[in-house]
Amino acid sequence: MSIRIVCVSAGLFIAASDGVRAEDIHRSQACRFELLGTGKVIRVVDGRSVVLEDGREVQISGIEVPPAPAPSAPAKASLEATLLGQLVELRGLQDVTDRYGRTVAFVVRQDGAIDVAGDLLARGHARVAAQIGDAACAAELLSRERVARTSKLGLWSEPYYDVIEARNAPQLLAARGRFSLVEGNVLSVRESGGTIYLNFGRRRSEALTVTISKRHERIFSGAGLSPKRLESRTVRIRGWIEERNGPRIEANRPEQIEVAGLN
Repeated sequence: MSIRIVCVSAGLFIAASDGVRAEDIHRSQACRFELLGTGKVIRVVDGRSVVLEDGREVQISGIEVPPAPAPSAPAKASLEATLLGQLVELRGLQDVTDRYGRTVAFVVRQDGAIDVAGDLLARGHARVAAQIGDAACAAELLSRERVARTSKLGLWSEPYYDVIEARNAPQLLAARGRFSLVEGNVLSVRESGGTIYLNFGRRRSEALTVTISKRHERIFSGAGLSPKRLESRTVRIRGWIEERNGPRIEANRPEQIEVAGLN
């Protein structure tokens, strides 16, 4: 059985083995935050949004689901099978609504049987989002995603969702505008003005660049991910790929970066 050690936010280390069962991981309660409300699900909008009986639309926190129609179909079908007609709890660090007026929260079936974000991740129907806001919760969700990815479940059975190599500029540029996972060795760390640059190649046009605002440096350092210490490390970064003189991902939260080989 192979074991991999990775570091995620707040310096928390997780050992994930290829033999870990998703149902075992589901027992963790790390993402069950303060109760923000309850309701009955009467409609599933898409792979990460539901409508409650009182009219509220809820977007499920912690995950990214590919857009409709085809890639998100399994996630939507899973939500319909597990949530329609069910009472649910909305949980989070604080009350949040997005620009469309949707409540953004972790959703847990009131009978305790389903932690929705974790369930979708364990089935391979979703990926961990770029921003979680809590170290322990991020670690739990990343563990669930890792098990599904190792087992080639759901999305992970499709080459389209493979982790992209950080020096594969053509593939990175083909993925611009998409939420992606990218992995590679950090060649250098540079600072210019108010921005820190993690460079994966000698030229920005030829490999990924990850940018971290200088004002966020303390957040990363406090999580055991001091940007300057990432040089020569192999990291996996998640986020939206942009093109700015080459492929780029902006990192605002420590949970966007996993570092291999730290212990």
